[in-house]
Amino acid sequence: MRKIIESTFITLDGCIGEPHVWGQPYWDEQHNNYNAKLVDGSDAMLLGRETYDGFKEAWMSRAGDPIADRMNALPKYVASRTLTGDLEWNARALEGDVAQAVAELKQQPGENIIKYGTGELDRTLLEHQLVDEYHFWTYPVIAGGDGYRLGDGFDVSHLKLVDQTVFDSGIIVGVYAPK
Repeated sequence: MRKIIESTFITLDGCIGEPHVWGQPYWDEQHNNYNAKLVDGSDAMLLGRETYDGFKEAWMSRAGDPIADRMNALPKYVASRTLTGDLEWNARALEGDVAQAVAELKQQPGENIIKYGTGELDRTLLEHQLVDEYHFWTYPVIAGGDGYRLGDGFDVSHLKLVDQTVFDSGIIVGVYAPK
């Protein structure tokens, strides 16, 4: 069975919004290598509609480096109430019940499915216990402000730490699994 692996960037104060603003100074070789490992171990992406829109804009025009080429080539499954059918960027909208559609994707043969971004889709995935690993990249940044915070709107959920990686830049990637 395939695993759903979520990868989420987060500041020390819990902000997950706008990582392109606060995260860029930390995107170094260690960061790229870790992300490449996640992408290379996956043969599909799962995205909510907002993350799909942002990633499509950011990645679709990139080419010539292994991560961008791999991300652009991967099939993408998008959870959306407004988009349907085949989409740009090698993507397809999930149809019907999202939890059921994701559970069916997990049953198909293949490698891991990488999921980026944290939002409304995660409530469904968490409720139905569909995420197998969470990779929370904690950046040594305090974003302040009123940005979207990890866990906004979620119920209490307990996870267990299964691995961690510390980068020279100060980023700590905690890998968690459902209890």
